[in-house]
Amino acid sequence: MNGCPRCGAQAAVGQEYCLECGVPLPGPGAFGARRGVRSGWVIRATLALVVALAGAALAVAATNGGNDTARLVTATGGFATLPASTTLPPPSEGNAAGITDWPAGDDGWTIALATLPQTGGRRAARARARIAAKRGLATVGILDSSQYASLHPGYWVVFTGVYGSEAEATSDLQPARRFARTATVRRIVP
Repeated sequence: MNGCPRCGAQAAVGQEYCLECGVPLPGPGAFGARRGVRSGWVIRATLALVVALAGAALAVAATNGGNDTARLVTATGGFATLPASTTLPPPSEGNAAGITDWPAGDDGWTIALATLPQTGGRRAARARARIAAKRGLATVGILDSSQYASLHPGYWVVFTGVYGSEAEATSDLQPARRFARTATVRRIVP
């Protein structure tokens, strides 16, 4: 039998609190007794490992399990659609050989190969367009995005093709992606 450190009352073996004054009693089975440093470390490490594995599983699930097939997501609506039979006039010749301009005042669809900030200058966009033309992409040109309502202002857009519908542009997307993996179909509205 042990005694209470505060009031001195007798306590039975394994008793956690003094029945007279209510103070917690010391002892191996007492409430709050330490189990040992090693077991506490093992419990914390195991818990951290479980949390890390759960986070990794959630990350894999959120990224579609590492599936390498790309999905093309397009948002439509808000714009009047062109009939499939609409033909746009041929683009005018640009200021450099093989580089064209977008037909003035016309809207349509194109494939954006690269979007470069205008702070870098038009020279970088022209160089990218020349490389695309040399690799066999037809109708390569440069747009000033600030002149088109459907594009974010402040960029040079290197494009290929002038199409009357989104479906036409999408059908030519794979050859463009051989040149630029991030090539996307864009609507051009003046």
